[in-house]
Amino acid sequence: MNAQYKTILVSLTALLFFSCSKKLDQTPQTDLSDVNFWKNTNDMKLACNYLYSLLPPIETHTDDVMSADAFGLSANTVSDGSWLPPATSDSWTNNYNLIRACNNILEKSARVVGDQNIINQYLGETRFFRAWAYFDLVRRYGDVPFITKTLQLTDTLLYAAKTNRALILDSVYADLGFAAAHLPASNVQASEDYGRITSTAALAFTSRVALFEGTRMKFFTQTGFQNHLQKAIAASDSIIASGSNSLFTYSANPDSSYYFLFQYAGEGQSNPENILVRIYGENQINSISSNNYTRAVLDEGLLMPTGNFTSAYLYTDGLPAGKSPYYQTQKDTYTEFENRDPRMAMTVFNKKSWYVSGYYVPTFEYSQTGYRSCKYYIAADWTPNVSYIDNIIIRYAEVLLNNIEARLELNGSVTDQELDATLNLIRARAKMPRLTNNFVTSNGLDMRTEIRRERRVELAFEGFRYWDLLRWKTAETELPQAILGVRYFPNEQGQLDNPHLTADSTVIVEDASKRHFRPDRDYLWPIPTQELGLNRQLTPNPNW
Repeated sequence: MNAQYKTILVSLTALLFFSCSKKLDQTPQTDLSDVNFWKNTNDMKLACNYLYSLLPPIETHTDDVMSADAFGLSANTVSDGSWLPPATSDSWTNNYNLIRACNNILEKSARVVGDQNIINQYLGETRFFRAWAYFDLVRRYGDVPFITKTLQLTDTLLYAAKTNRALILDSVYADLGFAAAHLPASNVQASEDYGRITSTAALAFTSRVALFEGTRMKFFTQTGFQNHLQKAIAASDSIIASGSNSLFTYSANPDSSYYFLFQYAGEGQSNPENILVRIYGENQINSISSNNYTRAVLDEGLLMPTGNFTSAYLYTDGLPAGKSPYYQTQKDTYTEFENRDPRMAMTVFNKKSWYVSGYYVPTFEYSQTGYRSCKYYIAADWTPNVSYIDNIIIRYAEVLLNNIEARLELNGSVTDQELDATLNLIRARAKMPRLTNNFVTSNGLDMRTEIRRERRVELAFEGFRYWDLLRWKTAETELPQAILGVRYFPNEQGQLDNPHLTADSTVIVEDASKRHFRPDRDYLWPIPTQELGLNRQLTPNPNW
């Protein structure tokens, strides 16, 4: 077994030592208290290993069904606005479990004896995870209880009121700053530590947090957004300037590098694009854990692309439908893939895609939209129904996109040089033309729209789209639209019972009349009712 997999395998062993509480920060996290543990840096490492088991699994990419870019086996209640406050929520409970575990490590670390640099390394990992949990809470719920110590059943903070999100984000930035200062960069990380948090990951996540909050504040007309956007630029600039990372190139087939990034060929420390991944292992013999993403998610309908999404792809001249002379009325299922951004065919199955044991046949089986995603689809994993493909959580392409978007929103414009240093690197890999100010002006385009479009197609089905709509304050216009599928060609796709079609024979998966978004309510998630019942100082979010 490779050393890197042996290291992360210990994280599963650590699960035996820790238990998770179901309520906000109440139950002691470990029975290995002071007598037998917290003596040396190896004890800290074992404690930190537990945190890695809480990294997002690959199944979290199904978050995109909360947007209009993907659809599942049935309508998503968040996406169509029909959801109700839940009694409990993993998004609440699991984040506070993680915060509890982090606070426990930070407190107990004072008893550890050893090299302070090593101690600081594990403190940096711990503070990264605490920042991760608090940011996820804030982007979902807004103001939430802010707990920075482990609590006992007699602590009054068990019933804490909400803390302003600005104060929580100050702590998030402080935690990430400490991590960035005390962890190795990704390009100098020891091979046996691959999969652990690096300073690069801390900086990249800082850029994600700061872009989210800066743009959210800007489009909700709140003052002070510039400070966050400056943080996003500074953090991503630091990574770019360091040269520690670059976009992945698959030497055996460079033109298909984007596709192979999400295959086994894109795994491992040799891929300079991967900044943070959740490692699953190598095979059934050298297994950390496994997933069945290929079969359960992509083949059985849990994440299917929509026509709303596929319409976003540019043509190979860099122009959208309606402006490009390459646009043509569909004659068959493959027409829409012709002369399009190559990433479209590397993300969505078509008749020229290899599927399990032959070329893909368009069908509505397990797909209400008629589309299937081929991102992370591993043909060899279909028959055994088990996969060890790592989940890419943060990659360099996102850093580049964070940088250019933050510059645009801070300054109101971007230079061609800034585009070439960021977004156009991504386009070059995809064999798409450069985006320049002159191209935008001469073709009647909008720079913000094109930067957002690039983000949408490059990061498709990686869990970003819904959250982007929230921070841009465009969810209220995007989500109420009808969910569309493919153009219907019965001779290719087979008969569809009682098809609901537009005038041009495009499948309507969910009609606009069934989709709603309340701007006065739905930009924040409902706090679980059980938490409100347990804590009388915890108030519901507006209009929930």
